[in-house]
Amino acid sequence: MSTVRKPSARSFAKPRAWQRMLSGRRLDLLDPSPLDIEIEDIAHGIARVPRWNGQTIGAHIFSVAQHTLLVDTIARRQGPLDDKLRLAIMLHDAPEYVIGDMITPFKAVIGDSYKAVEQRLLAAIHLRFGLPPSLTAAQEKTIKQADRAAAYLEATKLAGFAEDEAKKFFGQPPKLSPALIRDYLTPWPAETAEARYLERFAKLCG
Repeated sequence: MSTVRKPSARSFAKPRAWQRMLSGRRLDLLDPSPLDIEIEDIAHGIARVPRWNGQTIGAHIFSVAQHTLLVDTIARRQGPLDDKLRLAIMLHDAPEYVIGDMITPFKAVIGDSYKAVEQRLLAAIHLRFGLPPSLTAAQEKTIKQADRAAAYLEATKLAGFAEDEAKKFFGQPPKLSPALIRDYLTPWPAETAEARYLERFAKLCG
């Protein structure tokens, strides 16, 4: 005679939806509070999150932190930016310190779930640093243009894309000096990416 096992109390327990940061903060992914967000946690995390799922050349990963500084550099050369927009650029991939950098093809596979979590986190991050929860269409366009230009350089210099293939997905390449390309497209150690990100953020925020 078979017996039916009763579910344990643990089986009904609510799954943990928060992450403990090195600062000691506990960030709730379902209801993120701006009070639990620290720029040091963001910098530490995104300096260790790889772009392109780690499929890049070099002795180190090409991190989200280094990508962010590249996007900021490109955007500043495309036209004048106010400090609020530059701050938004510096934070545009900040949610990835919690959820990682999911490649675009996989985002297409899983649908809107990832996007909803990402947007909640980004809204909380914006509020933490004095930005509105969402940006204007013009601001979003500026960031997207610089982001795609950075992706072109990363794709062709680091991720094995041919130039024609990269143009198809990311548009025309940006105009950067060879020295800047050499610097920003040579993957840095995580400690360097973290330090340079924090340094630029500090200069921007005074």
